[in-house]
Amino acid sequence: MIDQKKISLPRKKFTRVVKDFIFILIGIFSAAMGLKGFLLSSHFIDGGVTGISMLLTHIFGWPLPILILVLNLPFILLGYRKIGQAFALKSILAIGGLALCLALVEFPDITSDKLLTAIFGGLFLGTGIGMAIRGGAVLDGTEIAAILVNKKSPLLKISDFILLINIIIFAAAAFFLALDIALYSVLTYFAASKMIDFVVQGIEQYIGVTIVSDQSEEIRESITLHLGRGVTIYRGKRGFGKRGDRNLEIDIIFTVVTRLELPSLRSEITRIDPKAFLFQHSIDDTTGGMVKRRSMQE
Repeated sequence: MIDQKKISLPRKKFTRVVKDFIFILIGIFSAAMGLKGFLLSSHFIDGGVTGISMLLTHIFGWPLPILILVLNLPFILLGYRKIGQAFALKSILAIGGLALCLALVEFPDITSDKLLTAIFGGLFLGTGIGMAIRGGAVLDGTEIAAILVNKKSPLLKISDFILLINIIIFAAAAFFLALDIALYSVLTYFAASKMIDFVVQGIEQYIGVTIVSDQSEEIRESITLHLGRGVTIYRGKRGFGKRGDRNLEIDIIFTVVTRLELPSLRSEITRIDPKAFLFQHSIDDTTGGMVKRRSMQE
């Protein structure tokens, strides 16, 4: 008898590979559009290895495709040793594809307006980097270095390391190019960063919500039955004794919803218990559990 599970595994793996390839391909063309269609003609730069490559191109006239490929190679080798072979292979293909696209594909110079160039150049570049990350690769090796530095020195956060590198890059741009170019480049960097977050996390960014209420059972039923979300219940004790209820046990509810579902959740909680205490925080990623909304038939 044929085992359907054994057949489905290679099929799923092939589908995953195709999806990753499509993500990376879209990322390559989007990043190239941001660079050649907007940023390069105005001498604006981005942060990270891409920004260093663009800065050297503007100062010395060295070809950008070669710089992007050469300067990223050491980080890809580090990624191969510390992260894995599949990641390194995808990344070298993505960066090599970006270099080829920049060298061979012609893009129109979209606009001469500096503000539009900074914003939309960053949006296209950020979309490209984000799509490559969705495909399991990188188009810029700075984050690999940041992760490795953070492992060696936990006191230095990844975001702090990247910020430090970019401060140096933009300071160099102000010195070698011009102050206004450096300022527009900072705007480009922020636009790209926000777009990367949006592409990687998506519009359905997950929010973790913790709820403390005397009406915990009714709130639990509302979340699971009306909103179709899973919950986790854990026991706690009151710590504020003004009403004489210190150390009384209480059920605490934790659930994960998308950013779009958050208003509905807050509305339900307020309807059931206006005095309920709740706090929320962003969640970068989730695995397992009832993350997708469950239909009532399920």
